[in-house]
Order: sequence, then structure tokens, then C-alpha cells
Amino acid sequence: MARIVIIGAGMSGLAAAARLATVGHRVTVCEATGTYGGLVGRYERGGFAFDTGPTLLTLPAVYRDLALKTGREPLEQLVELTPVDPESRHVFSDGTDLLLPNASRGGVGKALDAAFGAGSGNAWGEVMNRGRAVWEATRRPLLEEPLPADPTPLHTDPYPAPARRGLARLRRRSGWTLADVATTELRGRPGLGELLYEYALRFGLDPREVPAGATVLPYMEQSFGVWYVGGGIRALADAVYRRCEQRRVEFRFDTRVSEVLTEHGRVGGVLAGGDRIDADAVLTAEPAGTAERTGARAGRLSVFLALRGARPAGTPHRTVVHAADQGAEWDELFADGALPERPTVQVLRPGDPALAPDADHEAVTLTVTVPERVDATELDSYTDRLLDHLAGAGIDVRDRVLWREPRTWGALPAPALAGAGGAYLSAPNRSAVPGLYRIGAAAHPGGGLARVGMSAAITAGLIGPA
Repeated sequence: MARIVIIGAGMSGLAAAARLATVGHRVTVCEATGTYGGLVGRYERGGFAFDTGPTLLTLPAVYRDLALKTGREPLEQLVELTPVDPESRHVFSDGTDLLLPNASRGGVGKALDAAFGAGSGNAWGEVMNRGRAVWEATRRPLLEEPLPADPTPLHTDPYPAPARRGLARLRRRSGWTLADVATTELRGRPGLGELLYEYALRFGLDPREVPAGATVLPYMEQSFGVWYVGGGIRALADAVYRRCEQRRVEFRFDTRVSEVLTEHGRVGGVLAGGDRIDADAVLTAEPAGTAERTGARAGRLSVFLALRGARPAGTPHRTVVHAADQGAEWDELFADGALPERPTVQVLRPGDPALAPDADHEAVTLTVTVPERVDATELDSYTDRLLDHLAGAGIDVRDRVLWREPRTWGALPAPALAGAGGAYLSAPNRSAVPGLYRIGAAAHPGGGLARVGMSAAITAGLIGPA
């Protein structure tokens, strides 16, 4: 039995604690705040409740595996898990309205043909097929296994180049970006391009810079589906925390770790809350200094809306209102560091009775990609502009608002991606100090609820059973 200290009770810390305690280790989790879950938090006010971090679950297999490996129970026995269908509604600046089915490549193709014209679904499908090739090439080294000791092969984008004809075949294709894919392979169709760009933008990535292999993001979502956890994603954190308690994990809340101690060249413990805690291994979700990944370039604004009146029947769970001017949005975000005017907005309306005081009220969350640092004095007026922007797209809730609460969050941790010379890779889970490991969004395989769960599984595998 090894003595293990985990720094941080976020989702990666909880998942790692449950896995390691299940295989016989003595695990202590030190958390600087008074609760668990990290970004997977909850804001409650007046009978309304809102997720403060992720709101939907992709790749639920990660947490299904966690449930089975730590308790031999299906995840569905721990939380209520429902596929989101339709997966999303998209409203474009030209008035085009698109409804996408969940986990149906064929259904997506038909919807695209209906919205953008014949051939649109086929063009999108060809790009998704190349996204599948990226998935097959990188699934193990970027999701299921530790980062290779020599990650150089992952510095090259595995996105397969389509055949080229004439003189074009003589030109080298290097440094292809997501924007290049939209221009060339989606034949410059604005709606398809905006759809593709949204997957990068929600992670704070500039489509003009992120490698073409980022097509794996829409491929994964449209192939494996999107799921809602009843009561909100916070319920998933509750379930994993309960599993940790069942496995006798010790939690020390309001206990900040001030130093990781080393002895004879390896980890010996931590200083936490003024006390020394001896350890044979330490796992930390803290960023890795200069080794921290560089992919995240923006932050997130969430606006919690408490609305009077019932949620209209047939309202999709998720609606994306696309920017009025995509290029201007990118310039404002990534060049000027300014709040974008009439930006891409995700409108989340789950219709979960657990999130509102009664059936005559509705809890709605708006999320927008914004600069990493935002002047708090701008948030109220910016919220007004967002509501006006949504009204112009046909989603007018302005006269229903009881109260609203805008919140900004720091840099968005992006998923690890191959290509760009390794610029979008994350710090390895095993550090240079024997016994010290990295988990969480700043570590391999990067940000996102599924990936931080993977970081816990990978690191638990590196440590092994007691």
C-alpha cells in the first residue's frame, strides 16, 4: 500500500482518488477550497441552479469505465444519463436555421443538405471521414496512453490530405489549419465553415491557427453523442465524490498545499495547511509552469438567467447563435483582446425541473468565448448587448428576466491535439521528479470533462495497484 497525496479535488483528482483507493492505496486529497468538483461547480439562488463549468457530457465511456472499475456498477445507476436529442440547433446570421440530430452522421448529412443545399452533407461527411482518420491515428497516444517519451511523431498533423489535381499536386501542404479545411474542402460554404469553427472556438482556439486535425472534435461529438446528466453535471461530481468516500479516501478541505517535498531525489510528501503529509507519490492538478500547454488563448463568460414563465414546448436543449461576422469575432478575441460584438453564443435550456423553483420558471445559461481577462465593470452592459443579439436571432427572453448573473472564467483548457510542432500537446502525466505526477486540464490529454477523467485513468495506470 502506497501513501498517495492528491492536490486538488477537481474531477481529475476525484477520479484518480477513486481509482487508486480501489486498488489498495491509502489516498489523501488536499483541496484549497471548501468543496470538491473544481470547475464542475454549481451556482444556486432563489430556487434556480446552474452548472458553473461543463454542462454536457461527451465520451461518457470515460466515466462508465470509472464507475465499473471502482464499484462494478454502471454509470446509469449513479446518475441519470440522457442523450441530448436534437444535439443542437444552429442559427446563422443570414437567418438559416439548422437542427442537428444526436450521434447520427447520416441524419446530420440530411439536415445539412436541407439547410445549405444539395452536396453540403456530402462535403461535411468527407471532412468527418478525415476527422475519423485523425481519431484512429491519435486515439491511443492522445487519449488512452501516457504521452510518449518522444512525442515528436505527434508534432505532425495526421489530418489526411485529399487528392489534388493538376499543378496543385506539386504544392506542399504544410501547416494546414481548420480555416483552410473550411475554405478548401467545405468549398467556402459559409454555414458549414461556421459550424466547423464553433468546435474550436468553444475551447478558445483560433480556427486560423489550430491544426486541421482539430476536425477530430466534431467527429467525436457527432459519432459518439452528447449526454445530459440529470440535475446538471454537478451530479456527476457528487457521484464520484461518494465513490471516493466508499473507498475511504481522506479529504482535507480548506487545506492549501504550499510545497511538494523531495527527499533523495524523489517525492517525500507535501506541506499542507502547515502540516507535513508523508507520501510515496503526489498527484497534482496544478499547471506545470513552463511545461503548461499553450493551446488555450481565451476565457469563457457564463450568464445565468433566471426567467419567469415556463420553457416553451419543443425548445432544444442547446442552441448556438453564430456570430454576425465570424472574421471580426476572431480579430476581436485573438488580436484585440476585446469583447466581441454579436459573438457566437451557446444558449443552454435543459428544461430540467431540478434547476428551477417550479414549472413556471426556467433556468437558462449563456456561454460566450471572451478574452482571458475581462473588465468586470463591462459585464452588465455586455450582457444587455448579448440579450439584444439573441433577440435579433429570434430568441428574445428580455422581458422574462427576473435576474441575471454574469461570471467570467480564466483561460479555457483545450484538448491536446497533434500537429503545429507540438504546440497543442499537454504536459506529460509523469514529471521529471520521481513520484510526482500531473493530472487535470493542464496535463495530458488536455482540457474537457472526458479528458481530465482520462488523465486520472492514465496516471493511475502508471502508478499501478498496491
